[in-house]
Amino acid sequence: MAKSKKLPTHLLVIRTSAMGDVAMLPHALRALRTAYPELRITVATPRLFRPFFEGLDIEFLEADTKGRHHSLVGMWRLARKAQRMGIDAVADVHGVIRSEVFRYIMRLHGIPIARIRKEHSEKRHFIRQGGACAAPLRHTILRYCDVFRRLGFEFDDPAPSVAAAERPNPMGEKQGRWIGFAPFSAQQGKTYPDDLARETVRMLTSRYDRIFIHSGPGAEAEFAAEMERRYPNVTALYGKMGLADEMNLIAHLDCVVSMDSLVMHLAALVAAPVVSVWGATHPGLGFLGWGCDPQHALQADMPCRPCSTYGAKPCRYGDYRCLRAISPRMIVEEVEKTING
Repeated sequence: MAKSKKLPTHLLVIRTSAMGDVAMLPHALRALRTAYPELRITVATPRLFRPFFEGLDIEFLEADTKGRHHSLVGMWRLARKAQRMGIDAVADVHGVIRSEVFRYIMRLHGIPIARIRKEHSEKRHFIRQGGACAAPLRHTILRYCDVFRRLGFEFDDPAPSVAAAERPNPMGEKQGRWIGFAPFSAQQGKTYPDDLARETVRMLTSRYDRIFIHSGPGAEAEFAAEMERRYPNVTALYGKMGLADEMNLIAHLDCVVSMDSLVMHLAALVAAPVVSVWGATHPGLGFLGWGCDPQHALQADMPCRPCSTYGAKPCRYGDYRCLRAISPRMIVEEVEKTING
């Protein structure tokens, strides 16, 4: 493939949140790195997210958006630090006010920039069409790639991740079949109902050797701890390991059940089989885990869904019936299909 002779030599890519969206970025960077192995790449993101980029040979510019870089003055300081690093192009794959300030400062100093096109109108149209009747939108990862291409880079779309056999297992020697279960999300429209999640755990524990519950803090961790006390083959992961070890564990699972949330994208990074469960959102909006089989995406065909791009819109009926339509038995049967497929 022919490549432009006038290309940046040190590219800065900025994406500071959300975790699931940052976890999709390594796929695009892997494709760019394959085509341009000599390119110096720096990612501006919080320190917490560094495990996502393992093995990519990139550098980091820590973006502390909850601390010293929270304000506009803080973003100015971050941009000044990037200039001192010799950045000669910026790819903004976030497209928020903070990254806009960062772009503006870099542009003032003559540094080429490109930003993501979020396609808000296309997403609204997809939702109005009811999802099933609309053509799928361009995947988020491909829109990340498009930002790099607008800076002159030419490369193929990324292939799905390949399992890394050398990843250590933080839970020791594996015996039998291990399943991950991640019923939570930051948004209620993407969180599996509590009673159905409990029944799903019960059914999974009766069929498989070990069940690992992925969760965040607070009520999520309490649910996981309760399941761990109730079933001897359940392990609640919160507080037991960091993000890097959680990714290592996922790489050893036979299947991961996840909502439209971070764990789905972690599984995509380590090539673990996924059964994804969709409520208010829709895989056609461009957020399905990269390489995840759409045949294992469980979703209800209802006239009211999708109703939201990110799952933040309250249910018009108040009962999140789109999620309740996905029964625990459907999930367990899909896990069996995935493992045997």
